[in-house]
Amino acid sequence: MQDMFSTPPVQPLAERLRPQTLDDVLGQEHLTAPGKPLHTALSSGVPHSMLLWGSPGIGKTTLARILAQGFQAGFISLSAVFSGVKDIREAVQKAEKQWLQGKRTILFVDEVHRFNKAQQDAFLPHVESGLITFIGATTENPSFEVNSALLSRAQVYVLKPLRRADLKILADKVFRLPEYADMRLSDDALNAVAESADGDARRFLNLMEQLLNAAKVRRLFEIEKEFVAESLGTQLRRFDKGGEQFYNQISALHKSVRGSHPNAALYWFCRMLDGGADPRYLARRLIQMAWEDIGLADPRAFQVATDAAATYERLGSPEGELALAQTVLYLASAAKSNAGYAAFKRMREFVRSHSSDPVPVHLCNAPTQLMKELGYGREYRYAHDEPHAYAAGETYMPEGMEEPDFYQPVDRGLEIKIAEKLSWLKSLDEKAKQPEN
Repeated sequence: MQDMFSTPPVQPLAERLRPQTLDDVLGQEHLTAPGKPLHTALSSGVPHSMLLWGSPGIGKTTLARILAQGFQAGFISLSAVFSGVKDIREAVQKAEKQWLQGKRTILFVDEVHRFNKAQQDAFLPHVESGLITFIGATTENPSFEVNSALLSRAQVYVLKPLRRADLKILADKVFRLPEYADMRLSDDALNAVAESADGDARRFLNLMEQLLNAAKVRRLFEIEKEFVAESLGTQLRRFDKGGEQFYNQISALHKSVRGSHPNAALYWFCRMLDGGADPRYLARRLIQMAWEDIGLADPRAFQVATDAAATYERLGSPEGELALAQTVLYLASAAKSNAGYAAFKRMREFVRSHSSDPVPVHLCNAPTQLMKELGYGREYRYAHDEPHAYAAGETYMPEGMEEPDFYQPVDRGLEIKIAEKLSWLKSLDEKAKQPEN
């Protein structure tokens, strides 16, 4: 008679629905579609070392496994969180045995940025000799977290968070499973779970499994958003990026900064932290505010916001949140300008509404003799050789097109000086265009 311990454990939903081929992988078509890098690599039959960079739960480990299977290579997996030099040495020994059997080895290292320099360097000779094909997964920017020597030997591929449409496809796969075939989520309920997952497929499937099992207990087959909020509780309030209250509060923070009310801005910032908002998300929004609402009226705002985000990454919570809080106060107190933001939007629309006019010949480089003979670069005026380092009267737009005057500096902060400079340069242009007596 079997006891409870002899019954095989039920695999989590995320593991049962793990993609088995590149075609099954969602959200990474820029890498997996025909003609794209990973599809091309598999078609060639020649593996290469790579770094897969992206947020959690979007398929880094899955892609590594699919590649190993596609290349008919041995697959060794290490986690930099739990592994050390001894584990690396054992992995290399295993790869050597597979090499003697005529089999390639793909060595996958999850969270590779957690390995120190010496541990990362340990892979180099084996990558160079061809003993292993190295695939590293990281949630951090490889430029800062991976040794340059290893980075130079691996192609970096950036994975994207899954879109809502991708998560809905994943939900369809869930409902094709026999145990969930008679259950359905309303559109609002599915959107709530998708927003809560925030592009993380693994989290999405874990939430779906939790939700559907809770619904089974209640004998519910049609699940509405209210049941999602009830079942997931604080998880939804903490992580739901699509909830009305979440967006109302970020809107209040943004508008308090724009309105130059530092205390109100700090209030909404603290409200969001208290509600469980991700400080990294808030840091990104503060950087956006610096560019969108302060602009060139106070260029220091960009640096303050960027430095605060970096400080949070180094210190974490709660110490790093102080840097973000002081950034809120700085941005709210700074001079405001949306002139650059408005000019950018108008120019994008202007470009979309005009044909692709050629670059004027005098602005083209002429690296070859033929191009010189065709007049490329002829009559170009090098600004640094002109009075005031400005080629008065020169034109930089396509032939026959007037230069738009979309950027209009405001009379606040540094843009006062920028406006004065542009006005003076314009007077030089007008003077240069006047006929000589």
